[in-house]
Amino acid sequence: MTILITGATGSVGRHVVDLLLAAGAPVRALTRNPAAAGLPAAVEVFEGDLLRPDGLAPALDGAERLYLFPEPATADAVAGLARKAGVRRIVVLSSDAVTEGSDPGHHRPVEEAVERTGIDWTHVRPGEFATNRIDLWQRSIREEGVVRTAYPDAVGAPVHEADVAAVAVAALLEDGHAGAVLGVSGPAALSLREQVAALAAGLGRDLRLEVVSHAEARTDMIRQGLPDAVADYILAFQAQWVDRPAAVHDTVRRLTGRPAHDLARWAADHRADFR
Repeated sequence: MTILITGATGSVGRHVVDLLLAAGAPVRALTRNPAAAGLPAAVEVFEGDLLRPDGLAPALDGAERLYLFPEPATADAVAGLARKAGVRRIVVLSSDAVTEGSDPGHHRPVEEAVERTGIDWTHVRPGEFATNRIDLWQRSIREEGVVRTAYPDAVGAPVHEADVAAVAVAALLEDGHAGAVLGVSGPAALSLREQVAALAAGLGRDLRLEVVSHAEARTDMIRQGLPDAVADYILAFQAQWVDRPAAVHDTVRRLTGRPAHDLARWAADHRADFR
């Protein structure tokens, strides 16, 4: 039962690889640069790019199951190649934005392409990734020990990327998930005030929350390296979460038998990113 992992060196994909190896599954990985991938020796590594589907046949040949990173531009072609190669199960890394109706045409087209193949599918739809805090707050935490936000009472449920991977692996290895849509979140809804406290606990250092205007928060995000459109997208979600908190799912507990990792655990796992 060979399993092909696309996006194998990504934040979720690398955890998928490690969890499958720990379970004793034969793992095959697709990466643009095998020499720089740093994957374990037990992984069968293939050079390839989802944006160039014509070169994917060797990696798909003999693969029974596929973990699919979302690339809408070539989703139909890749899904068709998977069907032709005899893949019998596809687990799609999607997004809770599809469930909420806010997907910008990125994830749902991939889901639809896979559904049209007739192959057994499972869509894994994580909410906001905890790793977004690296993009949002890494510089200000490193340099000043401060988090700036215009929406301190916005309530999210940030998810550890390892938990998303654990759900994907359960769907890849276990029967009974065909046709399922699996929302994945952190274990609890937390305001941004509470999130800063959780980060402080996990990082083992004092952090200060500074409430600023919407415009100032936007400027701060752009200063930390986010594109204008991404800053606007995130701020719109934060404004929405003041009155309509992000959903909390029990998927991690149901599929793995353990609770989802909390934000303090995520921060402890990522101390080097904020040091």
